[in-house]
Amino acid sequence: MISEVVRDIRINWKISDDKRDEGLTTPEDIIRFDNISYGPYGDANLLDIYHQKKVTKPQKTIISIHGGGWVYGSKEQYQFYGMRLAQRGFTFVNFNYRLAPEYKYPTALEDINQVFLFIRDHAEEYAIDTNNIFVVGDSAGAQLATQYLIICTNPEYAKHFTFIPSGIKVRAVGLNCGVYDTSDPEHTSPNDVFLEYTGKEILEDSEKARNMREELNTLKYMTGDFPPAFVTSAVHDFILKNAQPMYEKLQSLGIDSEVHIYGSKEKEEVGHVFHVNCRLPEADQCNDEECAFFNRYVV
Repeated sequence: MISEVVRDIRINWKISDDKRDEGLTTPEDIIRFDNISYGPYGDANLLDIYHQKKVTKPQKTIISIHGGGWVYGSKEQYQFYGMRLAQRGFTFVNFNYRLAPEYKYPTALEDINQVFLFIRDHAEEYAIDTNNIFVVGDSAGAQLATQYLIICTNPEYAKHFTFIPSGIKVRAVGLNCGVYDTSDPEHTSPNDVFLEYTGKEILEDSEKARNMREELNTLKYMTGDFPPAFVTSAVHDFILKNAQPMYEKLQSLGIDSEVHIYGSKEKEEVGHVFHVNCRLPEADQCNDEECAFFNRYVV
């Protein structure tokens, strides 16, 4: 049974996202490949790919992991954002993954891995250069991106999971308005929504719960092999407090990283995941600067 918290999120956040994107259309210079199946779970395992029409060979590619508190969201809410990053010279991969509470941890990570496997095996069909792969994730998607990339760069941590990473090297990552420290699942996010993802059983005094808590102490396993990272938040982001500690963690490991806080006290509309709002000049600034950071790592 879906909780009232999840029901409210799915209704109200979609209303807000639909209003944000009302009237937006596919840019004339973009070609899109929609509803490609990458796994066995129906609509939850569909992806879209966007790139400029003029592209005739594999090019640098962004894989986007959407946010939504682990319980909400789909590629539909990220299509216009994605196409505008594609206009900046990238192929953009935009996908659904299985959501909580219907699907618990770590199914989202399993789906992310399936996307990477699909990209590895179908790169030539969609103008994807697997030597120049970048990742963006926002909110819960930033947490998922962080954890997945630690799995990919720390073989000891990868042993906690049953899937085998694709072997694709991610050149850099954009972590936008994210949550990162999940060492205390009870206090990771407001309204206990993180527990919708893990299940409240994680709080029990059992071996299974202890093992899960250890896995979710993700930053403990971050190494200097984690990709260069562009960390963003906003003055009116309700989880702004997560940005600086993440940047400091990256710096402590010698990882090339930057932190950028956008907006001002006067502009409340520049808040959580503002960078997805194609109508905000601050979103353009953030996305321009994040893409410029990625371009430093193109080989």
